[in-house]
Amino acid sequence: MMNLMKGRYRSRLARGPEDLKAAQRLRHLAFHGTEDGLDADAFDAFCDHMLIEEVRTGRLVCCFRFMPLERGSEIGRSYSAQYYELSGLETFEGRMVEMGRFCIHPEVRDADVLRVAWGAMTAYVDDTAVEMLFGCASFEGTDAEGYLDAFAMLKHRHLAPKPWLPRVKAPNVFQFAKRLRRKPDAKKAMLRMPPLLRTYLMMGGWVSDHAVVDTHMNTLHVFTGVEIAAIPPARKRLLRAVAQ
Repeated sequence: MMNLMKGRYRSRLARGPEDLKAAQRLRHLAFHGTEDGLDADAFDAFCDHMLIEEVRTGRLVCCFRFMPLERGSEIGRSYSAQYYELSGLETFEGRMVEMGRFCIHPEVRDADVLRVAWGAMTAYVDDTAVEMLFGCASFEGTDAEGYLDAFAMLKHRHLAPKPWLPRVKAPNVFQFAKRLRRKPDAKKAMLRMPPLLRTYLMMGGWVSDHAVVDTHMNTLHVFTGVEIAAIPPARKRLLRAVAQ
């Protein structure tokens, strides 16, 4: 079910080294701005890599990766654990998956790409009996000033449950839950919220109380978790309709 075809696009899991290199090339273009190079790290070897391609041309337009974990006690293996102190989640008993390195080709503006990506994600979660989806959701750039309403919205409506709230680990963070006293402007907040994070939040997702300032990737990112059982029923039906 993870091999989906919707309109102009199809999704499939990478099948070998060449598929992985294609994903790494697209990631390098999306994250570093050039086609000359590979965005690769040690986590790639432990992940399943999802590719979204144009049906007619075979061009790769989107990719992301999944790192499956049998339970919360394995969360220290995740990419996110480099930046967040996640011991609170070690007690989670169900299967988890970290979704990361999500990117869309800079020349592609078709909303159907994101729909197919979320359909593929839903199929993966269902097929592997995942109970929590998590990862790092990124704001472009490292200056928080332009995102203050978005961060204020996260503080007021979307912080993680206290037992699971990630603690500070990275040396450079923006502690928005402590620093911001403003009431968010909802319209400005949603306009400045990254599309991926916006989708997480519509599924009932929650975030850390601070953002990591990642100068290497030129982003501000927040830890984000989604408990599959807590996704609103109407949202589940929409996601599963795409995944069929």
